Amino acid sequence: MNETVPGSVTIVTQTRVQPGSEEAFAAWQEETSLFIARLPGFLGQTVMRPSPPAQVDWVILQRFVSSAAAIGWLNSPERLARITGAQPMLVGRDDIHIVPDGSSGVLPSPVSAVISTRIKPGQEPAYRDWELRMASAQSRAKGFQGYRFEPPIPGVQDDWLSILRFDSEANLQTWLDSPERQALLAEAEPFTQEFHARVARSGFDQWFVSPEKGQSALPAWKQNMIVLLLLYPVVYLFGIAVMNPLLLGWAGLALPIALFIANVASICALNYLVPWTSQRFSWWLNPAPPSRGKELLGVAIHVAIYAALIAAFTLLR
Repeated sequence: MNETVPGSVTIVTQTRVQPGSEEAFAAWQEETSLFIARLPGFLGQTVMRPSPPAQVDWVILQRFVSSAAAIGWLNSPERLARITGAQPMLVGRDDIHIVPDGSSGVLPSPVSAVISTRIKPGQEPAYRDWELRMASAQSRAKGFQGYRFEPPIPGVQDDWLSILRFDSEANLQTWLDSPERQALLAEAEPFTQEFHARVARSGFDQWFVSPEKGQSALPAWKQNMIVLLLLYPVVYLFGIAVMNPLLLGWAGLALPIALFIANVASICALNYLVPWTSQRFSWWLNPAPPSRGKELLGVAIHVAIYAALIAAFTLLR
């Protein structure tokens, strides 16, 4: 999903699934992924599962070499037939937008808000002036990382699209709920026909191998298991080899300072260890085709290593 292609675009789809239909929708999405991977002009796809409470929607990012290729997929009989089959599993309408790719990317960041706004006819100049004030205000918000603003695409999407990028869910939510933003939203009511925002988040994506073309995004719980697999021994060994004898003993540092240094060292180590380890577990992180047996085997291996580490470190005491 990171390759740069001049003129490429991303279809951003956000959809909400009926409770109890999650597995059926996941299977439907997997079939759709396999189909779309064969299309001409398709570059790659990322599927982000819900991560409540912040993100309750499925977020699907599909990259194409051009707007024409993306629109061709959106209007294709094959897609329309698949969407019709999925309707009983969904709640409400999907949010679908085409966003030109740029240096700042589309999604994901640590957390993003995708905001759709439909403007009353003839009110576009007023909306643009208002959007400039909103952009200025949100750029001063704590944790703000970036902003994309896209106008409607005639015949494809009627809404104006804003994508806000923040460093954490807490900072994003603080801005979304802030009195300053609420006051600006009230100013927009006279020229706004419809408005809503949806949140999308990601986990440790920068540490893991990007999914292959047509594959879904790496499941967050698998990423977490690998991070735990490496974080536990790194923290323990750094503690007994460096923090206790050197930072606390020889240097006489206070515990909070020593712990901070230990955390910095651990994160730096994970930047190298997690990508290397994820390569070795690629057969489990995102198997193609999906395999229940591989999934259970990977979990069993992780649990066995966890137990072995606990036993080994207990003997070292």
